[in-house]
Amino acid sequence: MDKIQLKAEARDIKTQTPKKIRKMGLIPAVLYGHKVENQNLSVNFGEFERVFKKAGESTIIDLQTADGKTHPVLIHDVQAHYLQSTPEHVDFYEVSMTEKLTAGVALEFTGESAAVKTLGGVLVKVLNEVEVECLPADLPHNIIIDIAGLKTLQDEIFVKDLKVPAKVTVLTPGDELVIKVQPPRDVEAELAQPVVEDVSAVEGAAETKPAEAGAAPEGEKPAEEKKK
Repeated sequence: MDKIQLKAEARDIKTQTPKKIRKMGLIPAVLYGHKVENQNLSVNFGEFERVFKKAGESTIIDLQTADGKTHPVLIHDVQAHYLQSTPEHVDFYEVSMTEKLTAGVALEFTGESAAVKTLGGVLVKVLNEVEVECLPADLPHNIIIDIAGLKTLQDEIFVKDLKVPAKVTVLTPGDELVIKVQPPRDVEAELAQPVVEDVSAVEGAAETKPAEAGAAPEGEKPAEEKKK
């Protein structure tokens, strides 16, 4: 994959509030990480969306700052607007290209399952990403899983079955289920089952009707009659 680049400008948090920044078509951001001082930045809204769509959170990008330096970073966190889902703030994490890191890598499912197409099964995806360890340069953008191997309703794919590059170590336990095929529902059989309602709770409530306020317990005379 070609290098992905993104330009960033310095942001003065005293004079440039997040609201003001966004009105200018920019996104407030911060850079931190390996042997780097925290920097308040801003990035172009449209350019960031383009880069984020291509890189996601598991691909190294070259963040070019106004001082002329290039920082290898991961898009570590994106805060989105609670209604519009547009990015409101971005965290860039700078990595060391000579030290291993851990990161979540998305799983991409491809192919066609005979158990679904022929037997009418339903795909159940249990995991959408796995955690890996490797050097930043070896970090895969995603891990592709061919579901063509799911030929029967009993077939399953586990983490240990994933094909990853030799320089990448998967940290997610190998016995965790990734995807399986669920047998189709027999709707007619379900509808044919008799409906049995448990009315015992209702009957019990009717038998133990609560006494009105001030009423004497059953078998006992009211207090006024006792005085007479």
